Amino acid sequence: MSLNIETKKATVEEIGSAIAGAQTMVVAEYRGISVASMTELRANARKEGVYLRVLKNTLARRAVEGTSFAALADQMVGPLVYAASEDPVAAAKVLHQFSKKDDKIIIKAGSYNGDLLDAASVAELASIPSREELLAKLLGVMQAPVSGFARALAALAAKQAETEAA
Repeated sequence: MSLNIETKKATVEEIGSAIAGAQTMVVAEYRGISVASMTELRANARKEGVYLRVLKNTLARRAVEGTSFAALADQMVGPLVYAASEDPVAAAKVLHQFSKKDDKIIIKAGSYNGDLLDAASVAELASIPSREELLAKLLGVMQAPVSGFARALAALAAKQAETEAA
């Protein structure tokens, strides 16, 4: 389907604004994926706050010109789905986890912080816990001494109450 020049310009502008605040961009081949699987992938991406779109490669190349994702331009060949996220690991995590479930999704490359990543590096990036997970772990570590102290005080109070009652 051919797009007119105004539609192409609008698409490039939309992509540019979507990736302007992104820290990570991942491209994956989707050849042969079913509609149901693609719908599920889009729902997963939406839930994680990842911009996910199937684009014409020439439009995607124009959108990444002059950005930190410009190194990905050489990798933009074939039927690709583009994922971008402000969270450094969200885009990689969504596509990597889905590629485990559906072998039709093949991660080609990614870009983080201006560096080009191969498929193995994208998998490593996906294995890093997200910001929310790290904050939850930090909170648990910070609460452990306080909750242990509170349990000790409660046990001491219970023991004193037993001795006074006896």
